[in-house]
Amino acid sequence: MIKIPRIIAHRGSPRAAPENTLASFRQAAAEGAAWVEFDASLTFDTRVIVFHDDDLDRTSDGSGPVSQTTFDVITALDAGRWFAPAFTGEMIPSLEEAIEQFVALGLNFNMELKTDPGREVELAETALPIAIECWPASLPVPLVSSFSLQAVAAAKEVAPQWPRGFLFDRLPENWRELGASLDLASFNANQKHLTREQVMEVRGAGYAVMTYTVNEPARAETLFGWGVDAIFTDIPGEMLKHF
Repeated sequence: MIKIPRIIAHRGSPRAAPENTLASFRQAAAEGAAWVEFDASLTFDTRVIVFHDDDLDRTSDGSGPVSQTTFDVITALDAGRWFAPAFTGEMIPSLEEAIEQFVALGLNFNMELKTDPGREVELAETALPIAIECWPASLPVPLVSSFSLQAVAAAKEVAPQWPRGFLFDRLPENWRELGASLDLASFNANQKHLTREQVMEVRGAGYAVMTYTVNEPARAETLFGWGVDAIFTDIPGEMLKHF
């Protein structure tokens, strides 16, 4: 199984800083996180940025679809003022900027490839070479994941040496076949629909089980008791006090 810490900072530390920004990743590192999870998306002109939503509206002063907006427009937006005045001027990072900061902070990462319909393979084929070039070969390999089977399959072709995880809301019935065909390292589950039996089965088959998004220590304790390998959390510092 892939070697991962139990606590992974979800989009950085989004309760303390604006999600998926360099400030949020710095905050996660300051809270003691060893790994962060972030979202990779494609701009209109096929640049890779760190951003979760399909639209710019919620976490920036921009509006409209990411996929219909150019890189220069997106990187000129303010991605911090919506969260708090102290973060005014925080930008939406490029993939290169994010990974450079991870290296500087000593953070490893899980890169989630977003599911812009029709561009899943293009995103994997664009993002993975950038990530490989920016990430020192001397460091432990990161994890690549997606809800898109096409993106995970493309990641296997582009970067077979980097482990892969499949994200899902409910465990698919054909998970064994998917795990074998995609050579998966982990299954990344919505903790709301996960059962102890599923955790035992998946781990028994040799895969890691990671769950999102867990923000209650009592729930985390239950999941770890089931054998879950790692949780994604919005409160990494608080969770690290317990686990």
